[in-house]
Amino acid sequence: MQMNPGLWQQQTMKLAMTQELTQAITLLQYSAQELAAFLETKAVENPFIQLETPDLKALYKKERAQSASSSSDDKNWVEHIADSSYTITDYVQAQFQLKKLPDAKKRILDFLLNNMDENGYMTIDSEEAAELVRKSEAEVRSVMNMIKWMEPAGIGARNLQECLLLQAERRLDAPFLAEVILRRHFTEFANKTWKPLAKQLGVELKEIQQAADFIKTLNPKPGASFQDGSSCYVRPDVSVTVAGDFIEVHLLDDELPKVVFEKEYFNEMASYADKEVKRFVKEKEKDYQWLMRSLEQRQQTIQRVGLKIVEKQRRFFFHGPGSLQPLTMKEIADELSIHESTVSRTVRGKYMQTPFGTYELKSFFPSGMTASLETGEVTSSNQAKIRIQTLVSAEDKRKPLSDQAICSALLEEGMAISRRTVAKYREQLNIPSSSKRKRYE
Repeated sequence: MQMNPGLWQQQTMKLAMTQELTQAITLLQYSAQELAAFLETKAVENPFIQLETPDLKALYKKERAQSASSSSDDKNWVEHIADSSYTITDYVQAQFQLKKLPDAKKRILDFLLNNMDENGYMTIDSEEAAELVRKSEAEVRSVMNMIKWMEPAGIGARNLQECLLLQAERRLDAPFLAEVILRRHFTEFANKTWKPLAKQLGVELKEIQQAADFIKTLNPKPGASFQDGSSCYVRPDVSVTVAGDFIEVHLLDDELPKVVFEKEYFNEMASYADKEVKRFVKEKEKDYQWLMRSLEQRQQTIQRVGLKIVEKQRRFFFHGPGSLQPLTMKEIADELSIHESTVSRTVRGKYMQTPFGTYELKSFFPSGMTASLETGEVTSSNQAKIRIQTLVSAEDKRKPLSDQAICSALLEEGMAISRRTVAKYREQLNIPSSSKRKRYE
């Protein structure tokens, strides 16, 4: 190997990531919400960029119309929005305000309520609490018991068993056997080893089934209803409608902020003779042009990928999720002559509104598996899961289908998957085993 210094020429090829390309790639993977936030940042950085938000303009027009029609109502519409920050701790605290507690017990109560989780469960035991508040364990246990008799029933419990028992004790329609099971035989009941349990208690299996039906009416998370219930919405990027045999695809970009170039302000700034000002103006104009090209490229790519997904998953839009076919991002990329990573960025955080609901674009790429050696047909794991769910829903609960029986039923329909795969899909669907689905009547 020669190590002498020298000069020589070498021709190489490499891909350089320009600023414009980097920005285009970044914008492509943004969701609608992320893109709106990015554009707001750009409007702050670039004085020549102005955003026109449809929602804000509609709100402005609405407020003007209201003020013109009624000048007497000067209340702000924001004041009419309900406060959803009322917690389970606040609710229990309000009930204790009707009781005259000594200051020492109030301090214990505040400490315990601060150690109750959002579901209403107590996360600390009496011994540890007594040590931390420097009170006797008897005093702490007394306040704990008071909490357990507050509303909603079941709060203050240390675990699920105690939570359900607290509720059953207050219910006048609670079967005596249900309380016995919850108090002394909860583990056997939960594991559904009901035959030995029925023999031990000297009752029939149908009596345990009746107790189980009652226990299912109890609330395992009594404090959950006080959690912040504000809904999280997604904004579809593509809309698909079906009319007869035709499918229409629309790109939903009307709700995105519209980028407007402030031409008058730009001309005014460009007229200055100062070189630094001219350089600044030119950079910001170029930045705007890059942004517009990136946005246009983003829209075109989303539209192309969306159209190709609809073409490949045509059966889905006529027959629903059960007709989803195996599809890979590489197939889409090859047919559109783009890189697979571009498809991946395109479907990230994007949603499609369909006749069967709103779906993330990634959900149209289910994993595939070979179905039949005779026909060579291929089906998706999503199709198999839907069929498993349907079979379990229609089964006789007195004789529920085993995994092998489900496997055989799928085989008759052309889905040749193993019993272990059926068990895996069943667990992913949160469907219990056949022994735990069985009803005794």
